[in-house]
Amino acid sequence: MDEFLGTLGWILCCIYASIPVFWLMIHPFAGFWRSRSRSPHRVLLPAWIGIWLIFGAFTAPARHFVLYRNRWTLVPAVLLLALGFWIYIQSGKAFSWIHLSGLPEIRSGMQNQTLIISGLHNRVRHPIYLGHLCEMLAWGLATGLFVCYILTGFAVITGAFMIRMEDRELEERFGDSYRKYRARVPAILPRISVL
Repeated sequence: MDEFLGTLGWILCCIYASIPVFWLMIHPFAGFWRSRSRSPHRVLLPAWIGIWLIFGAFTAPARHFVLYRNRWTLVPAVLLLALGFWIYIQSGKAFSWIHLSGLPEIRSGMQNQTLIISGLHNRVRHPIYLGHLCEMLAWGLATGLFVCYILTGFAVITGAFMIRMEDRELEERFGDSYRKYRARVPAILPRISVL
């Protein structure tokens, strides 16, 4: 069971850690992708899968290095997994698969170019990334694998760059309304308000 859980956690962390890299292929080049007549996903999706494989190959030698073995860490891990899934479900109420796939960023003439500021987007600008962070931390806690924590750290660092680029691209698309939204709503971690 530990071997299965470790392998599953490692694979999922490789995929999750590649998400900011996927978006870094989109946001700085949004204009280029929009200028293409054919779907940019024909290039982007195979490239993203290739990144999974590169991450897997690069981290495979360290995937058996366990920092700790403690069944009690499964409790916060399950809570973080549940929180991550709850964030995905709540975000999906206003944020469709069209948005998640990046179509508004890479397809010219996309209808439905609206700034989403309702639901969880009223608390954080990038709730999906918060969900990803919860999932990666959960797998690190559940498995105790050093590589899961390294991949999480990599995702946080590349995610910070990606969020800056995404904010810039959204500001270009939505102008002053996005600037006001960004000034009011934090990027990832919601503000805790005390009554």
